[in-house]
Amino acid sequence: MYDQAERLRQLTLTSAAQHRVIKQRKIPRIIAVASGKGGVGKTNLVVNLAIVLSRLGQRVVVMDADLGLANVDIILGIVPMYSLLDVVRGAKTLEEILVSGPEGMKVIPGGSGLVDLANLSADQRDRLLEGLLSLETMADIMLIDTGAGLSRTVLSFVSAADELIVVTTPEPTAMTDAYGIIKVVTKHKIHEQVRLVVNQVRDQSEGYDVACRFADVSRKFLQIDVSFLGEICHDQQVVRAVKQQQPFVTLFPRTRATHDIQGIAGRLLDIAPANKRGVSGFLGRLSRLLEK
Repeated sequence: MYDQAERLRQLTLTSAAQHRVIKQRKIPRIIAVASGKGGVGKTNLVVNLAIVLSRLGQRVVVMDADLGLANVDIILGIVPMYSLLDVVRGAKTLEEILVSGPEGMKVIPGGSGLVDLANLSADQRDRLLEGLLSLETMADIMLIDTGAGLSRTVLSFVSAADELIVVTTPEPTAMTDAYGIIKVVTKHKIHEQVRLVVNQVRDQSEGYDVACRFADVSRKFLQIDVSFLGEICHDQQVVRAVKQQQPFVTLFPRTRATHDIQGIAGRLLDIAPANKRGVSGFLGRLSRLLEK
């Protein structure tokens, strides 16, 4: 355990030394996107948000960390040849497994490469960490598509990230489960602020009403700030895009849902995150959390 921790520190220090020679380097924002239950459109949000952020000049990398139902590739209509498992095995570098998406966004196919992350050997974890550290110079924003629910792995990714977006719908069970995530985040003092996206709403006012209820209840009972990032209206064009395995922002650029995603992206970029510890900080925290 000591040797592994020491190796991680050496990797981080080496990365930091390399980065000092890069002028005006932007430290990437590491943003986890989570939901209390499946079926609320979390992955669809991640993919389409990544595309819009790329259009706005951001270098965006999506990590598919939904170990049970890795769906980023399905929504993009791509079939990755390799995954993080190949990096762990030493067969491929991170650059070789990266998949290009629309507007220059990149996807790290996760799936089975992350399933046994907590049980990797020291050499395997070194290879994975060393590969992922290269993201420091490749991305302005890394969006982590976590699994649904409150598994240990999901909470590890949520805890390791600098920022957290929780996705819900107005459905009572979805709202209850989303509140459960916020409650756990508060209990363990993981984040001081959570950002909320309300998906599949009838109109703008319904999204605002749901967000206000979340903010009021969270402030009263949890003493945490839940800020409203935006709503996405229910749109049949989104359903059509999913069936065609294409992002709706590219297939239907003038639809209401695309307009909503554009608003969310703009508000996200207007936010100045309090702490940006970069990929090395994220990996260090994730490694420690998964070892517990």
